[in-house]
Amino acid sequence: FPFPYRPYGIQERFMAALYDALEAGRVGIFESPTGTGKSLSLICGALSWLRDFEEKKQQEEARLLALEDSGQEGKKEMTSAAPGCPESKDSTGEPDWVTAFVQKKEERDMVDRLKEEHIRRKKREERLEKIRHNVQLKYAAKRKRSEEDETKRLLQLSKEVLSEGAGADVVEQLDHNEEELILAEYESDEEKKVVSGLEEDDDDLEEEHVTKIYYCSRTHSQLSQFVREVQKSPFGKDTRLVSLGSRQNLCVNEEVRRLGALQLINDRCMEMQKNKHEKKSNEENEGKKRRVSRTICPFYSYEQMQFLRDEVLVEVKDIEQLVTLGKETKACPYYGSRYAIPAAQLVVLPYQMLLHEPTRSAAGIKLKDQIVIIDEAHNLIDTITCIHSAEVSGSQLCCAHSQLLQYMERYRKRLKAKNLMYIKQILYLLERFVAVLGGSVNQNPSCQAVSQTGTVLKSINDFLFQSQIDNINLFKVQRYCEKSLISRKLFGFVERYGGPATAVKTNKENHKLAGLQNFLLTLQQGSDKERDPPLEAENDQLRTASPLMQIEGFLSALTNANQDGRVIVNRQGTVGQSSLKFLLLNPAVHFAKVVEECRAVIIAGGTMQPVADFREQLLSCAGVDPARVVEFSCGHVIPPENILPIILCSGPSNQQLEFTYQTRDLPQMMDETGRILCNLCNVVPGGVVCFFPSYEYEKQVYTHWEKTGLLTRLATKKKIFQEPKKANQVEQVLVEYSKCIKRCSQVGGQMTGALLLSVVGGKMSEGINFSDDLGRCVIMVGMPYPNIKSPELQEKMTWLDKTMPRAAGQAPSRVLIENLCMKAVNQSIGRAIRHQKDFASILLLDHRYARPATFNKLPQWIRERTQVKPAFGSAFAELRKVRTCILCTA
Repeated sequence: FPFPYRPYGIQERFMAALYDALEAGRVGIFESPTGTGKSLSLICGALSWLRDFEEKKQQEEARLLALEDSGQEGKKEMTSAAPGCPESKDSTGEPDWVTAFVQKKEERDMVDRLKEEHIRRKKREERLEKIRHNVQLKYAAKRKRSEEDETKRLLQLSKEVLSEGAGADVVEQLDHNEEELILAEYESDEEKKVVSGLEEDDDDLEEEHVTKIYYCSRTHSQLSQFVREVQKSPFGKDTRLVSLGSRQNLCVNEEVRRLGALQLINDRCMEMQKNKHEKKSNEENEGKKRRVSRTICPFYSYEQMQFLRDEVLVEVKDIEQLVTLGKETKACPYYGSRYAIPAAQLVVLPYQMLLHEPTRSAAGIKLKDQIVIIDEAHNLIDTITCIHSAEVSGSQLCCAHSQLLQYMERYRKRLKAKNLMYIKQILYLLERFVAVLGGSVNQNPSCQAVSQTGTVLKSINDFLFQSQIDNINLFKVQRYCEKSLISRKLFGFVERYGGPATAVKTNKENHKLAGLQNFLLTLQQGSDKERDPPLEAENDQLRTASPLMQIEGFLSALTNANQDGRVIVNRQGTVGQSSLKFLLLNPAVHFAKVVEECRAVIIAGGTMQPVADFREQLLSCAGVDPARVVEFSCGHVIPPENILPIILCSGPSNQQLEFTYQTRDLPQMMDETGRILCNLCNVVPGGVVCFFPSYEYEKQVYTHWEKTGLLTRLATKKKIFQEPKKANQVEQVLVEYSKCIKRCSQVGGQMTGALLLSVVGGKMSEGINFSDDLGRCVIMVGMPYPNIKSPELQEKMTWLDKTMPRAAGQAPSRVLIENLCMKAVNQSIGRAIRHQKDFASILLLDHRYARPATFNKLPQWIRERTQVKPAFGSAFAELRKVRTCILCTA
């Protein structure tokens, strides 16, 4: 395998196993700890297979084309001999000459396809080669763009000059802008006999998809990091790579970007496209009817996007470079990158885009016979569940009803019958949803108390029957919302005439109360502005601006099969605080199509243990043959002496460590935890990261230590930091933590570093690297079991017990709880070792970790080096030994 440097032995084994899995068309679960060069192994292993596959394919094509050429003479001879041959029949009863003719026709068609593909490939390669080596072409394109910009500017100036003094026209124009808010005439699928001319054009332009690898990861930063690894690899120069992302990340139109919320950006972008397409048809009918000019995106230019596509295919670019190129070329990177998909060999994208079928098809992603690699896949099941789940609050439902009703009343005379019918259906749905929560849409949701509070879970069908909406075709309503852009129109309407989001058409008393509440709210917002920026500005904007966008997601979720999900009716305090949530129970239904269509699927991660969840809940339920599944797990590249994992069963005062819900709140348990930390901070240099099961427990322990004075003792050796709940404060805490450790190591003195109190599943437990001095010791306090009283988790457990077989005598629900706990533990403790020369100790504070079933769910590279210590003394002696070795080395 080509590699930028001499690979580790485990990397060579990883690449060989990956190559074999791709060649055999398997579904692989690959585990390679962080710091072992997993990304490079994936790149070099997968692209080596793709290069070999393309070579074999081209050799086969050349052989078939050569056979076709040499077989022309033989065909002529056979044709002349055919009439004289006696007619015989094959096993199907067809004459031999008919069978031979059909076979020959199939062969000819295949050869014709190969010839076309060969010509297309040659043209593409010539075009890209020309762009790669001909700098003049780039300058010519830039010069053309600047000329076009100048022409547009002059046209705009002349329009402004002409419009001066025409005050009446300007007023009329502003009034006419309201046309944008009116819904266009809607035709359902049954009524559409022909596709629009635009769609036909797009079909003609569609290029054949070459065999490619789709690489997915969780975040845009992880994808950018992967692209940089590709650039450094031996395949960086000659791989056609395209990065896909959301409009929020790729849009270069400042007017649209300013909207902030992803859903608003999406809808605004789609409306601008629609305006462009309408403009074409309006220009043809210009004489018949004077139309209003609507905003068109200047970056949505087919010619410029084709230029951007070629630039992307010529040289590997990450998302940031793609955005820069889009600004330079005045071309939309979001759509331009999609044009590059057919010819690309490696497509890099966030996994929401691949795992959500409507998004996948909208992006033009075709999985048939392709390779999919899902990296950072430890949370894959949760991700699929979250993508296909949806929640709406009572206040959103009432707000959407109020807005939509006012919209319909204002434009009733302008709307066609079909639009009115669908709007009335949506209004009825909203009305019934609020009724299920125990309220009425005609009253302020914040003022309606709910009589029967509590949480109820229902099957989809039961919910539809109880809501009395089982007679409405939700598939049609969902399609109407998608095609008519009604949520975008409604947002524009509220933006223009908008009262506050909570305003509901109701009686005078409620109007007064709502008015007072809104006045108080504006005062509060005014005073809050200076204090603290809002944590979830995007979500707030969605809630206040267009609640219908959220509700569309809930309607879409209700179209799942009855057995695959549940509706949670959560009644709390007031109707506004209550909510409806759709919970997907069977993520396999949405993953099945991916594994069916793809040639091979690789699920990879640094910590994939325990893998039973992937095999049973995802692959087995998706109908994957167990023989097709292959597992690969490799050790770490660090020497055994660089890691010291210890399971500690009791503390310094021989208090047994068992952090169950019943015992963890006991003062003696919190005191024992404090003593352990005090002792460790005396001998461990640099940074110590301590993980607690929840924010509540971390706060409880911290408060207890403050009262007992233990916190003061801890602070003499390590400066104490706490993980913030707000995401925008995480970076600041990490910077301060890092600075403190660096300062202590340089200056010396009594204080030896810092102690970071973190939470499992919080901001610090994933994606943050505590390498070198930032994490010389990681401590796990107790076992972070999920809250089994949660209605969602209880329903998932019940569903698993009904649908899954018992494993080794254990109920599937019990296995799920254990696996969720250990996945969280493995993610957190894996933060400490980040590269070959790193070293750290790991302390698991709970005797239950020593149970064989739990112990075996630790990652193999940690498990094989773990020591179980019944008493604190021997564990402390081991830690002192490590410190002595470090000091000697230093």
